[in-house]
Amino acid sequence: MEPPTGLIQAPPGSSPGRGTPASVRAAGAASVVTVCAIAWAAGGDELLTGPGFRAWQTITVAILVQALPFLLLGTLISGAVNAFVPAQVFGRALPRNPVLAVPVAGAAGIVLPGCECASVPVARSLIQRGVTPSAAFAFLLSAPAINPVVLVSTAVAFPTSPEMVAARLVASLATSVLMGWLWLRFGRDRWLRMPARHTGHQHGGSRLEEFRTGFQHDFLHAGGFLVLGAAAAATFNVTVPKSVLETFSSSPWLSVLFLAALAIVLAVCSEADAFLAASLTGFSPTARLAFMVVGPMVDLKLIALQAGTFGRAFAWRFSAATAVAAVVCTALTGWWLL
Repeated sequence: MEPPTGLIQAPPGSSPGRGTPASVRAAGAASVVTVCAIAWAAGGDELLTGPGFRAWQTITVAILVQALPFLLLGTLISGAVNAFVPAQVFGRALPRNPVLAVPVAGAAGIVLPGCECASVPVARSLIQRGVTPSAAFAFLLSAPAINPVVLVSTAVAFPTSPEMVAARLVASLATSVLMGWLWLRFGRDRWLRMPARHTGHQHGGSRLEEFRTGFQHDFLHAGGFLVLGAAAAATFNVTVPKSVLETFSSSPWLSVLFLAALAIVLAVCSEADAFLAASLTGFSPTARLAFMVVGPMVDLKLIALQAGTFGRAFAWRFSAATAVAAVVCTALTGWWLL
């Protein structure tokens, strides 16, 4: 079931224009302070200067450095769409039939040279401007996976395997379209929550001011959840030993599932994940394809971004279904092309 076109109302108790209620933000800040206090009491300087913490800090910063430029790009596009693009444009660009709009929106993902961090605020703006959510979600999944930058980086990472580029394109596009259709068929209004914010230009207002306000809101809101996701990914990276990789690489099916799960927790930017996949030479081509297909669509920082933007009820359901669909499409594509 599709929500009606236009704005999606904020849940009761939330403030318009704000992604998270003040009480939730205060609780989050208090949690961070509490954790830091416990860590300091338990280990003091040794804990915060030890090699494990330094590794965690380096990985967290690396993920943020990779992702923030593209998050900035996405929020700039989102603000520009909200302030300068008439709402009628989207209705004219996509077919009126939602079933046909989904594959068109999925294929349109190739025009956005950004990662998954950029696609979330853009999809949010599209829904607020009247685009059917199923089409916006197809675009959200395809944009970070089939854009020209990602395909070129994949070709560079696999110079002797051009079929890997084609397989990534096919599996990613198939997953995005499938998820759009699944949302169209099984999605529920109550699962989708978005902070209410003014969209579109009003007579007498400044478009530049609307752009500035929208950009500031989206960047600060999404950036906070990006930090949480990056910290979680770094924690897993530091605590799980590398020897675990060798345990799963010998089984074709377990290797696919393991690299899919690894992509979720490592949260590598889609422009860089092909090089990491290429380095995993002990795994099959299909398993490495799963790493590149699942990662841009489902990872810890993306789940956090979706939860902050669309609500936790949506994020968990949509992410779990996307992970399953991506693994299935990867397995079929790998059997066909690899």
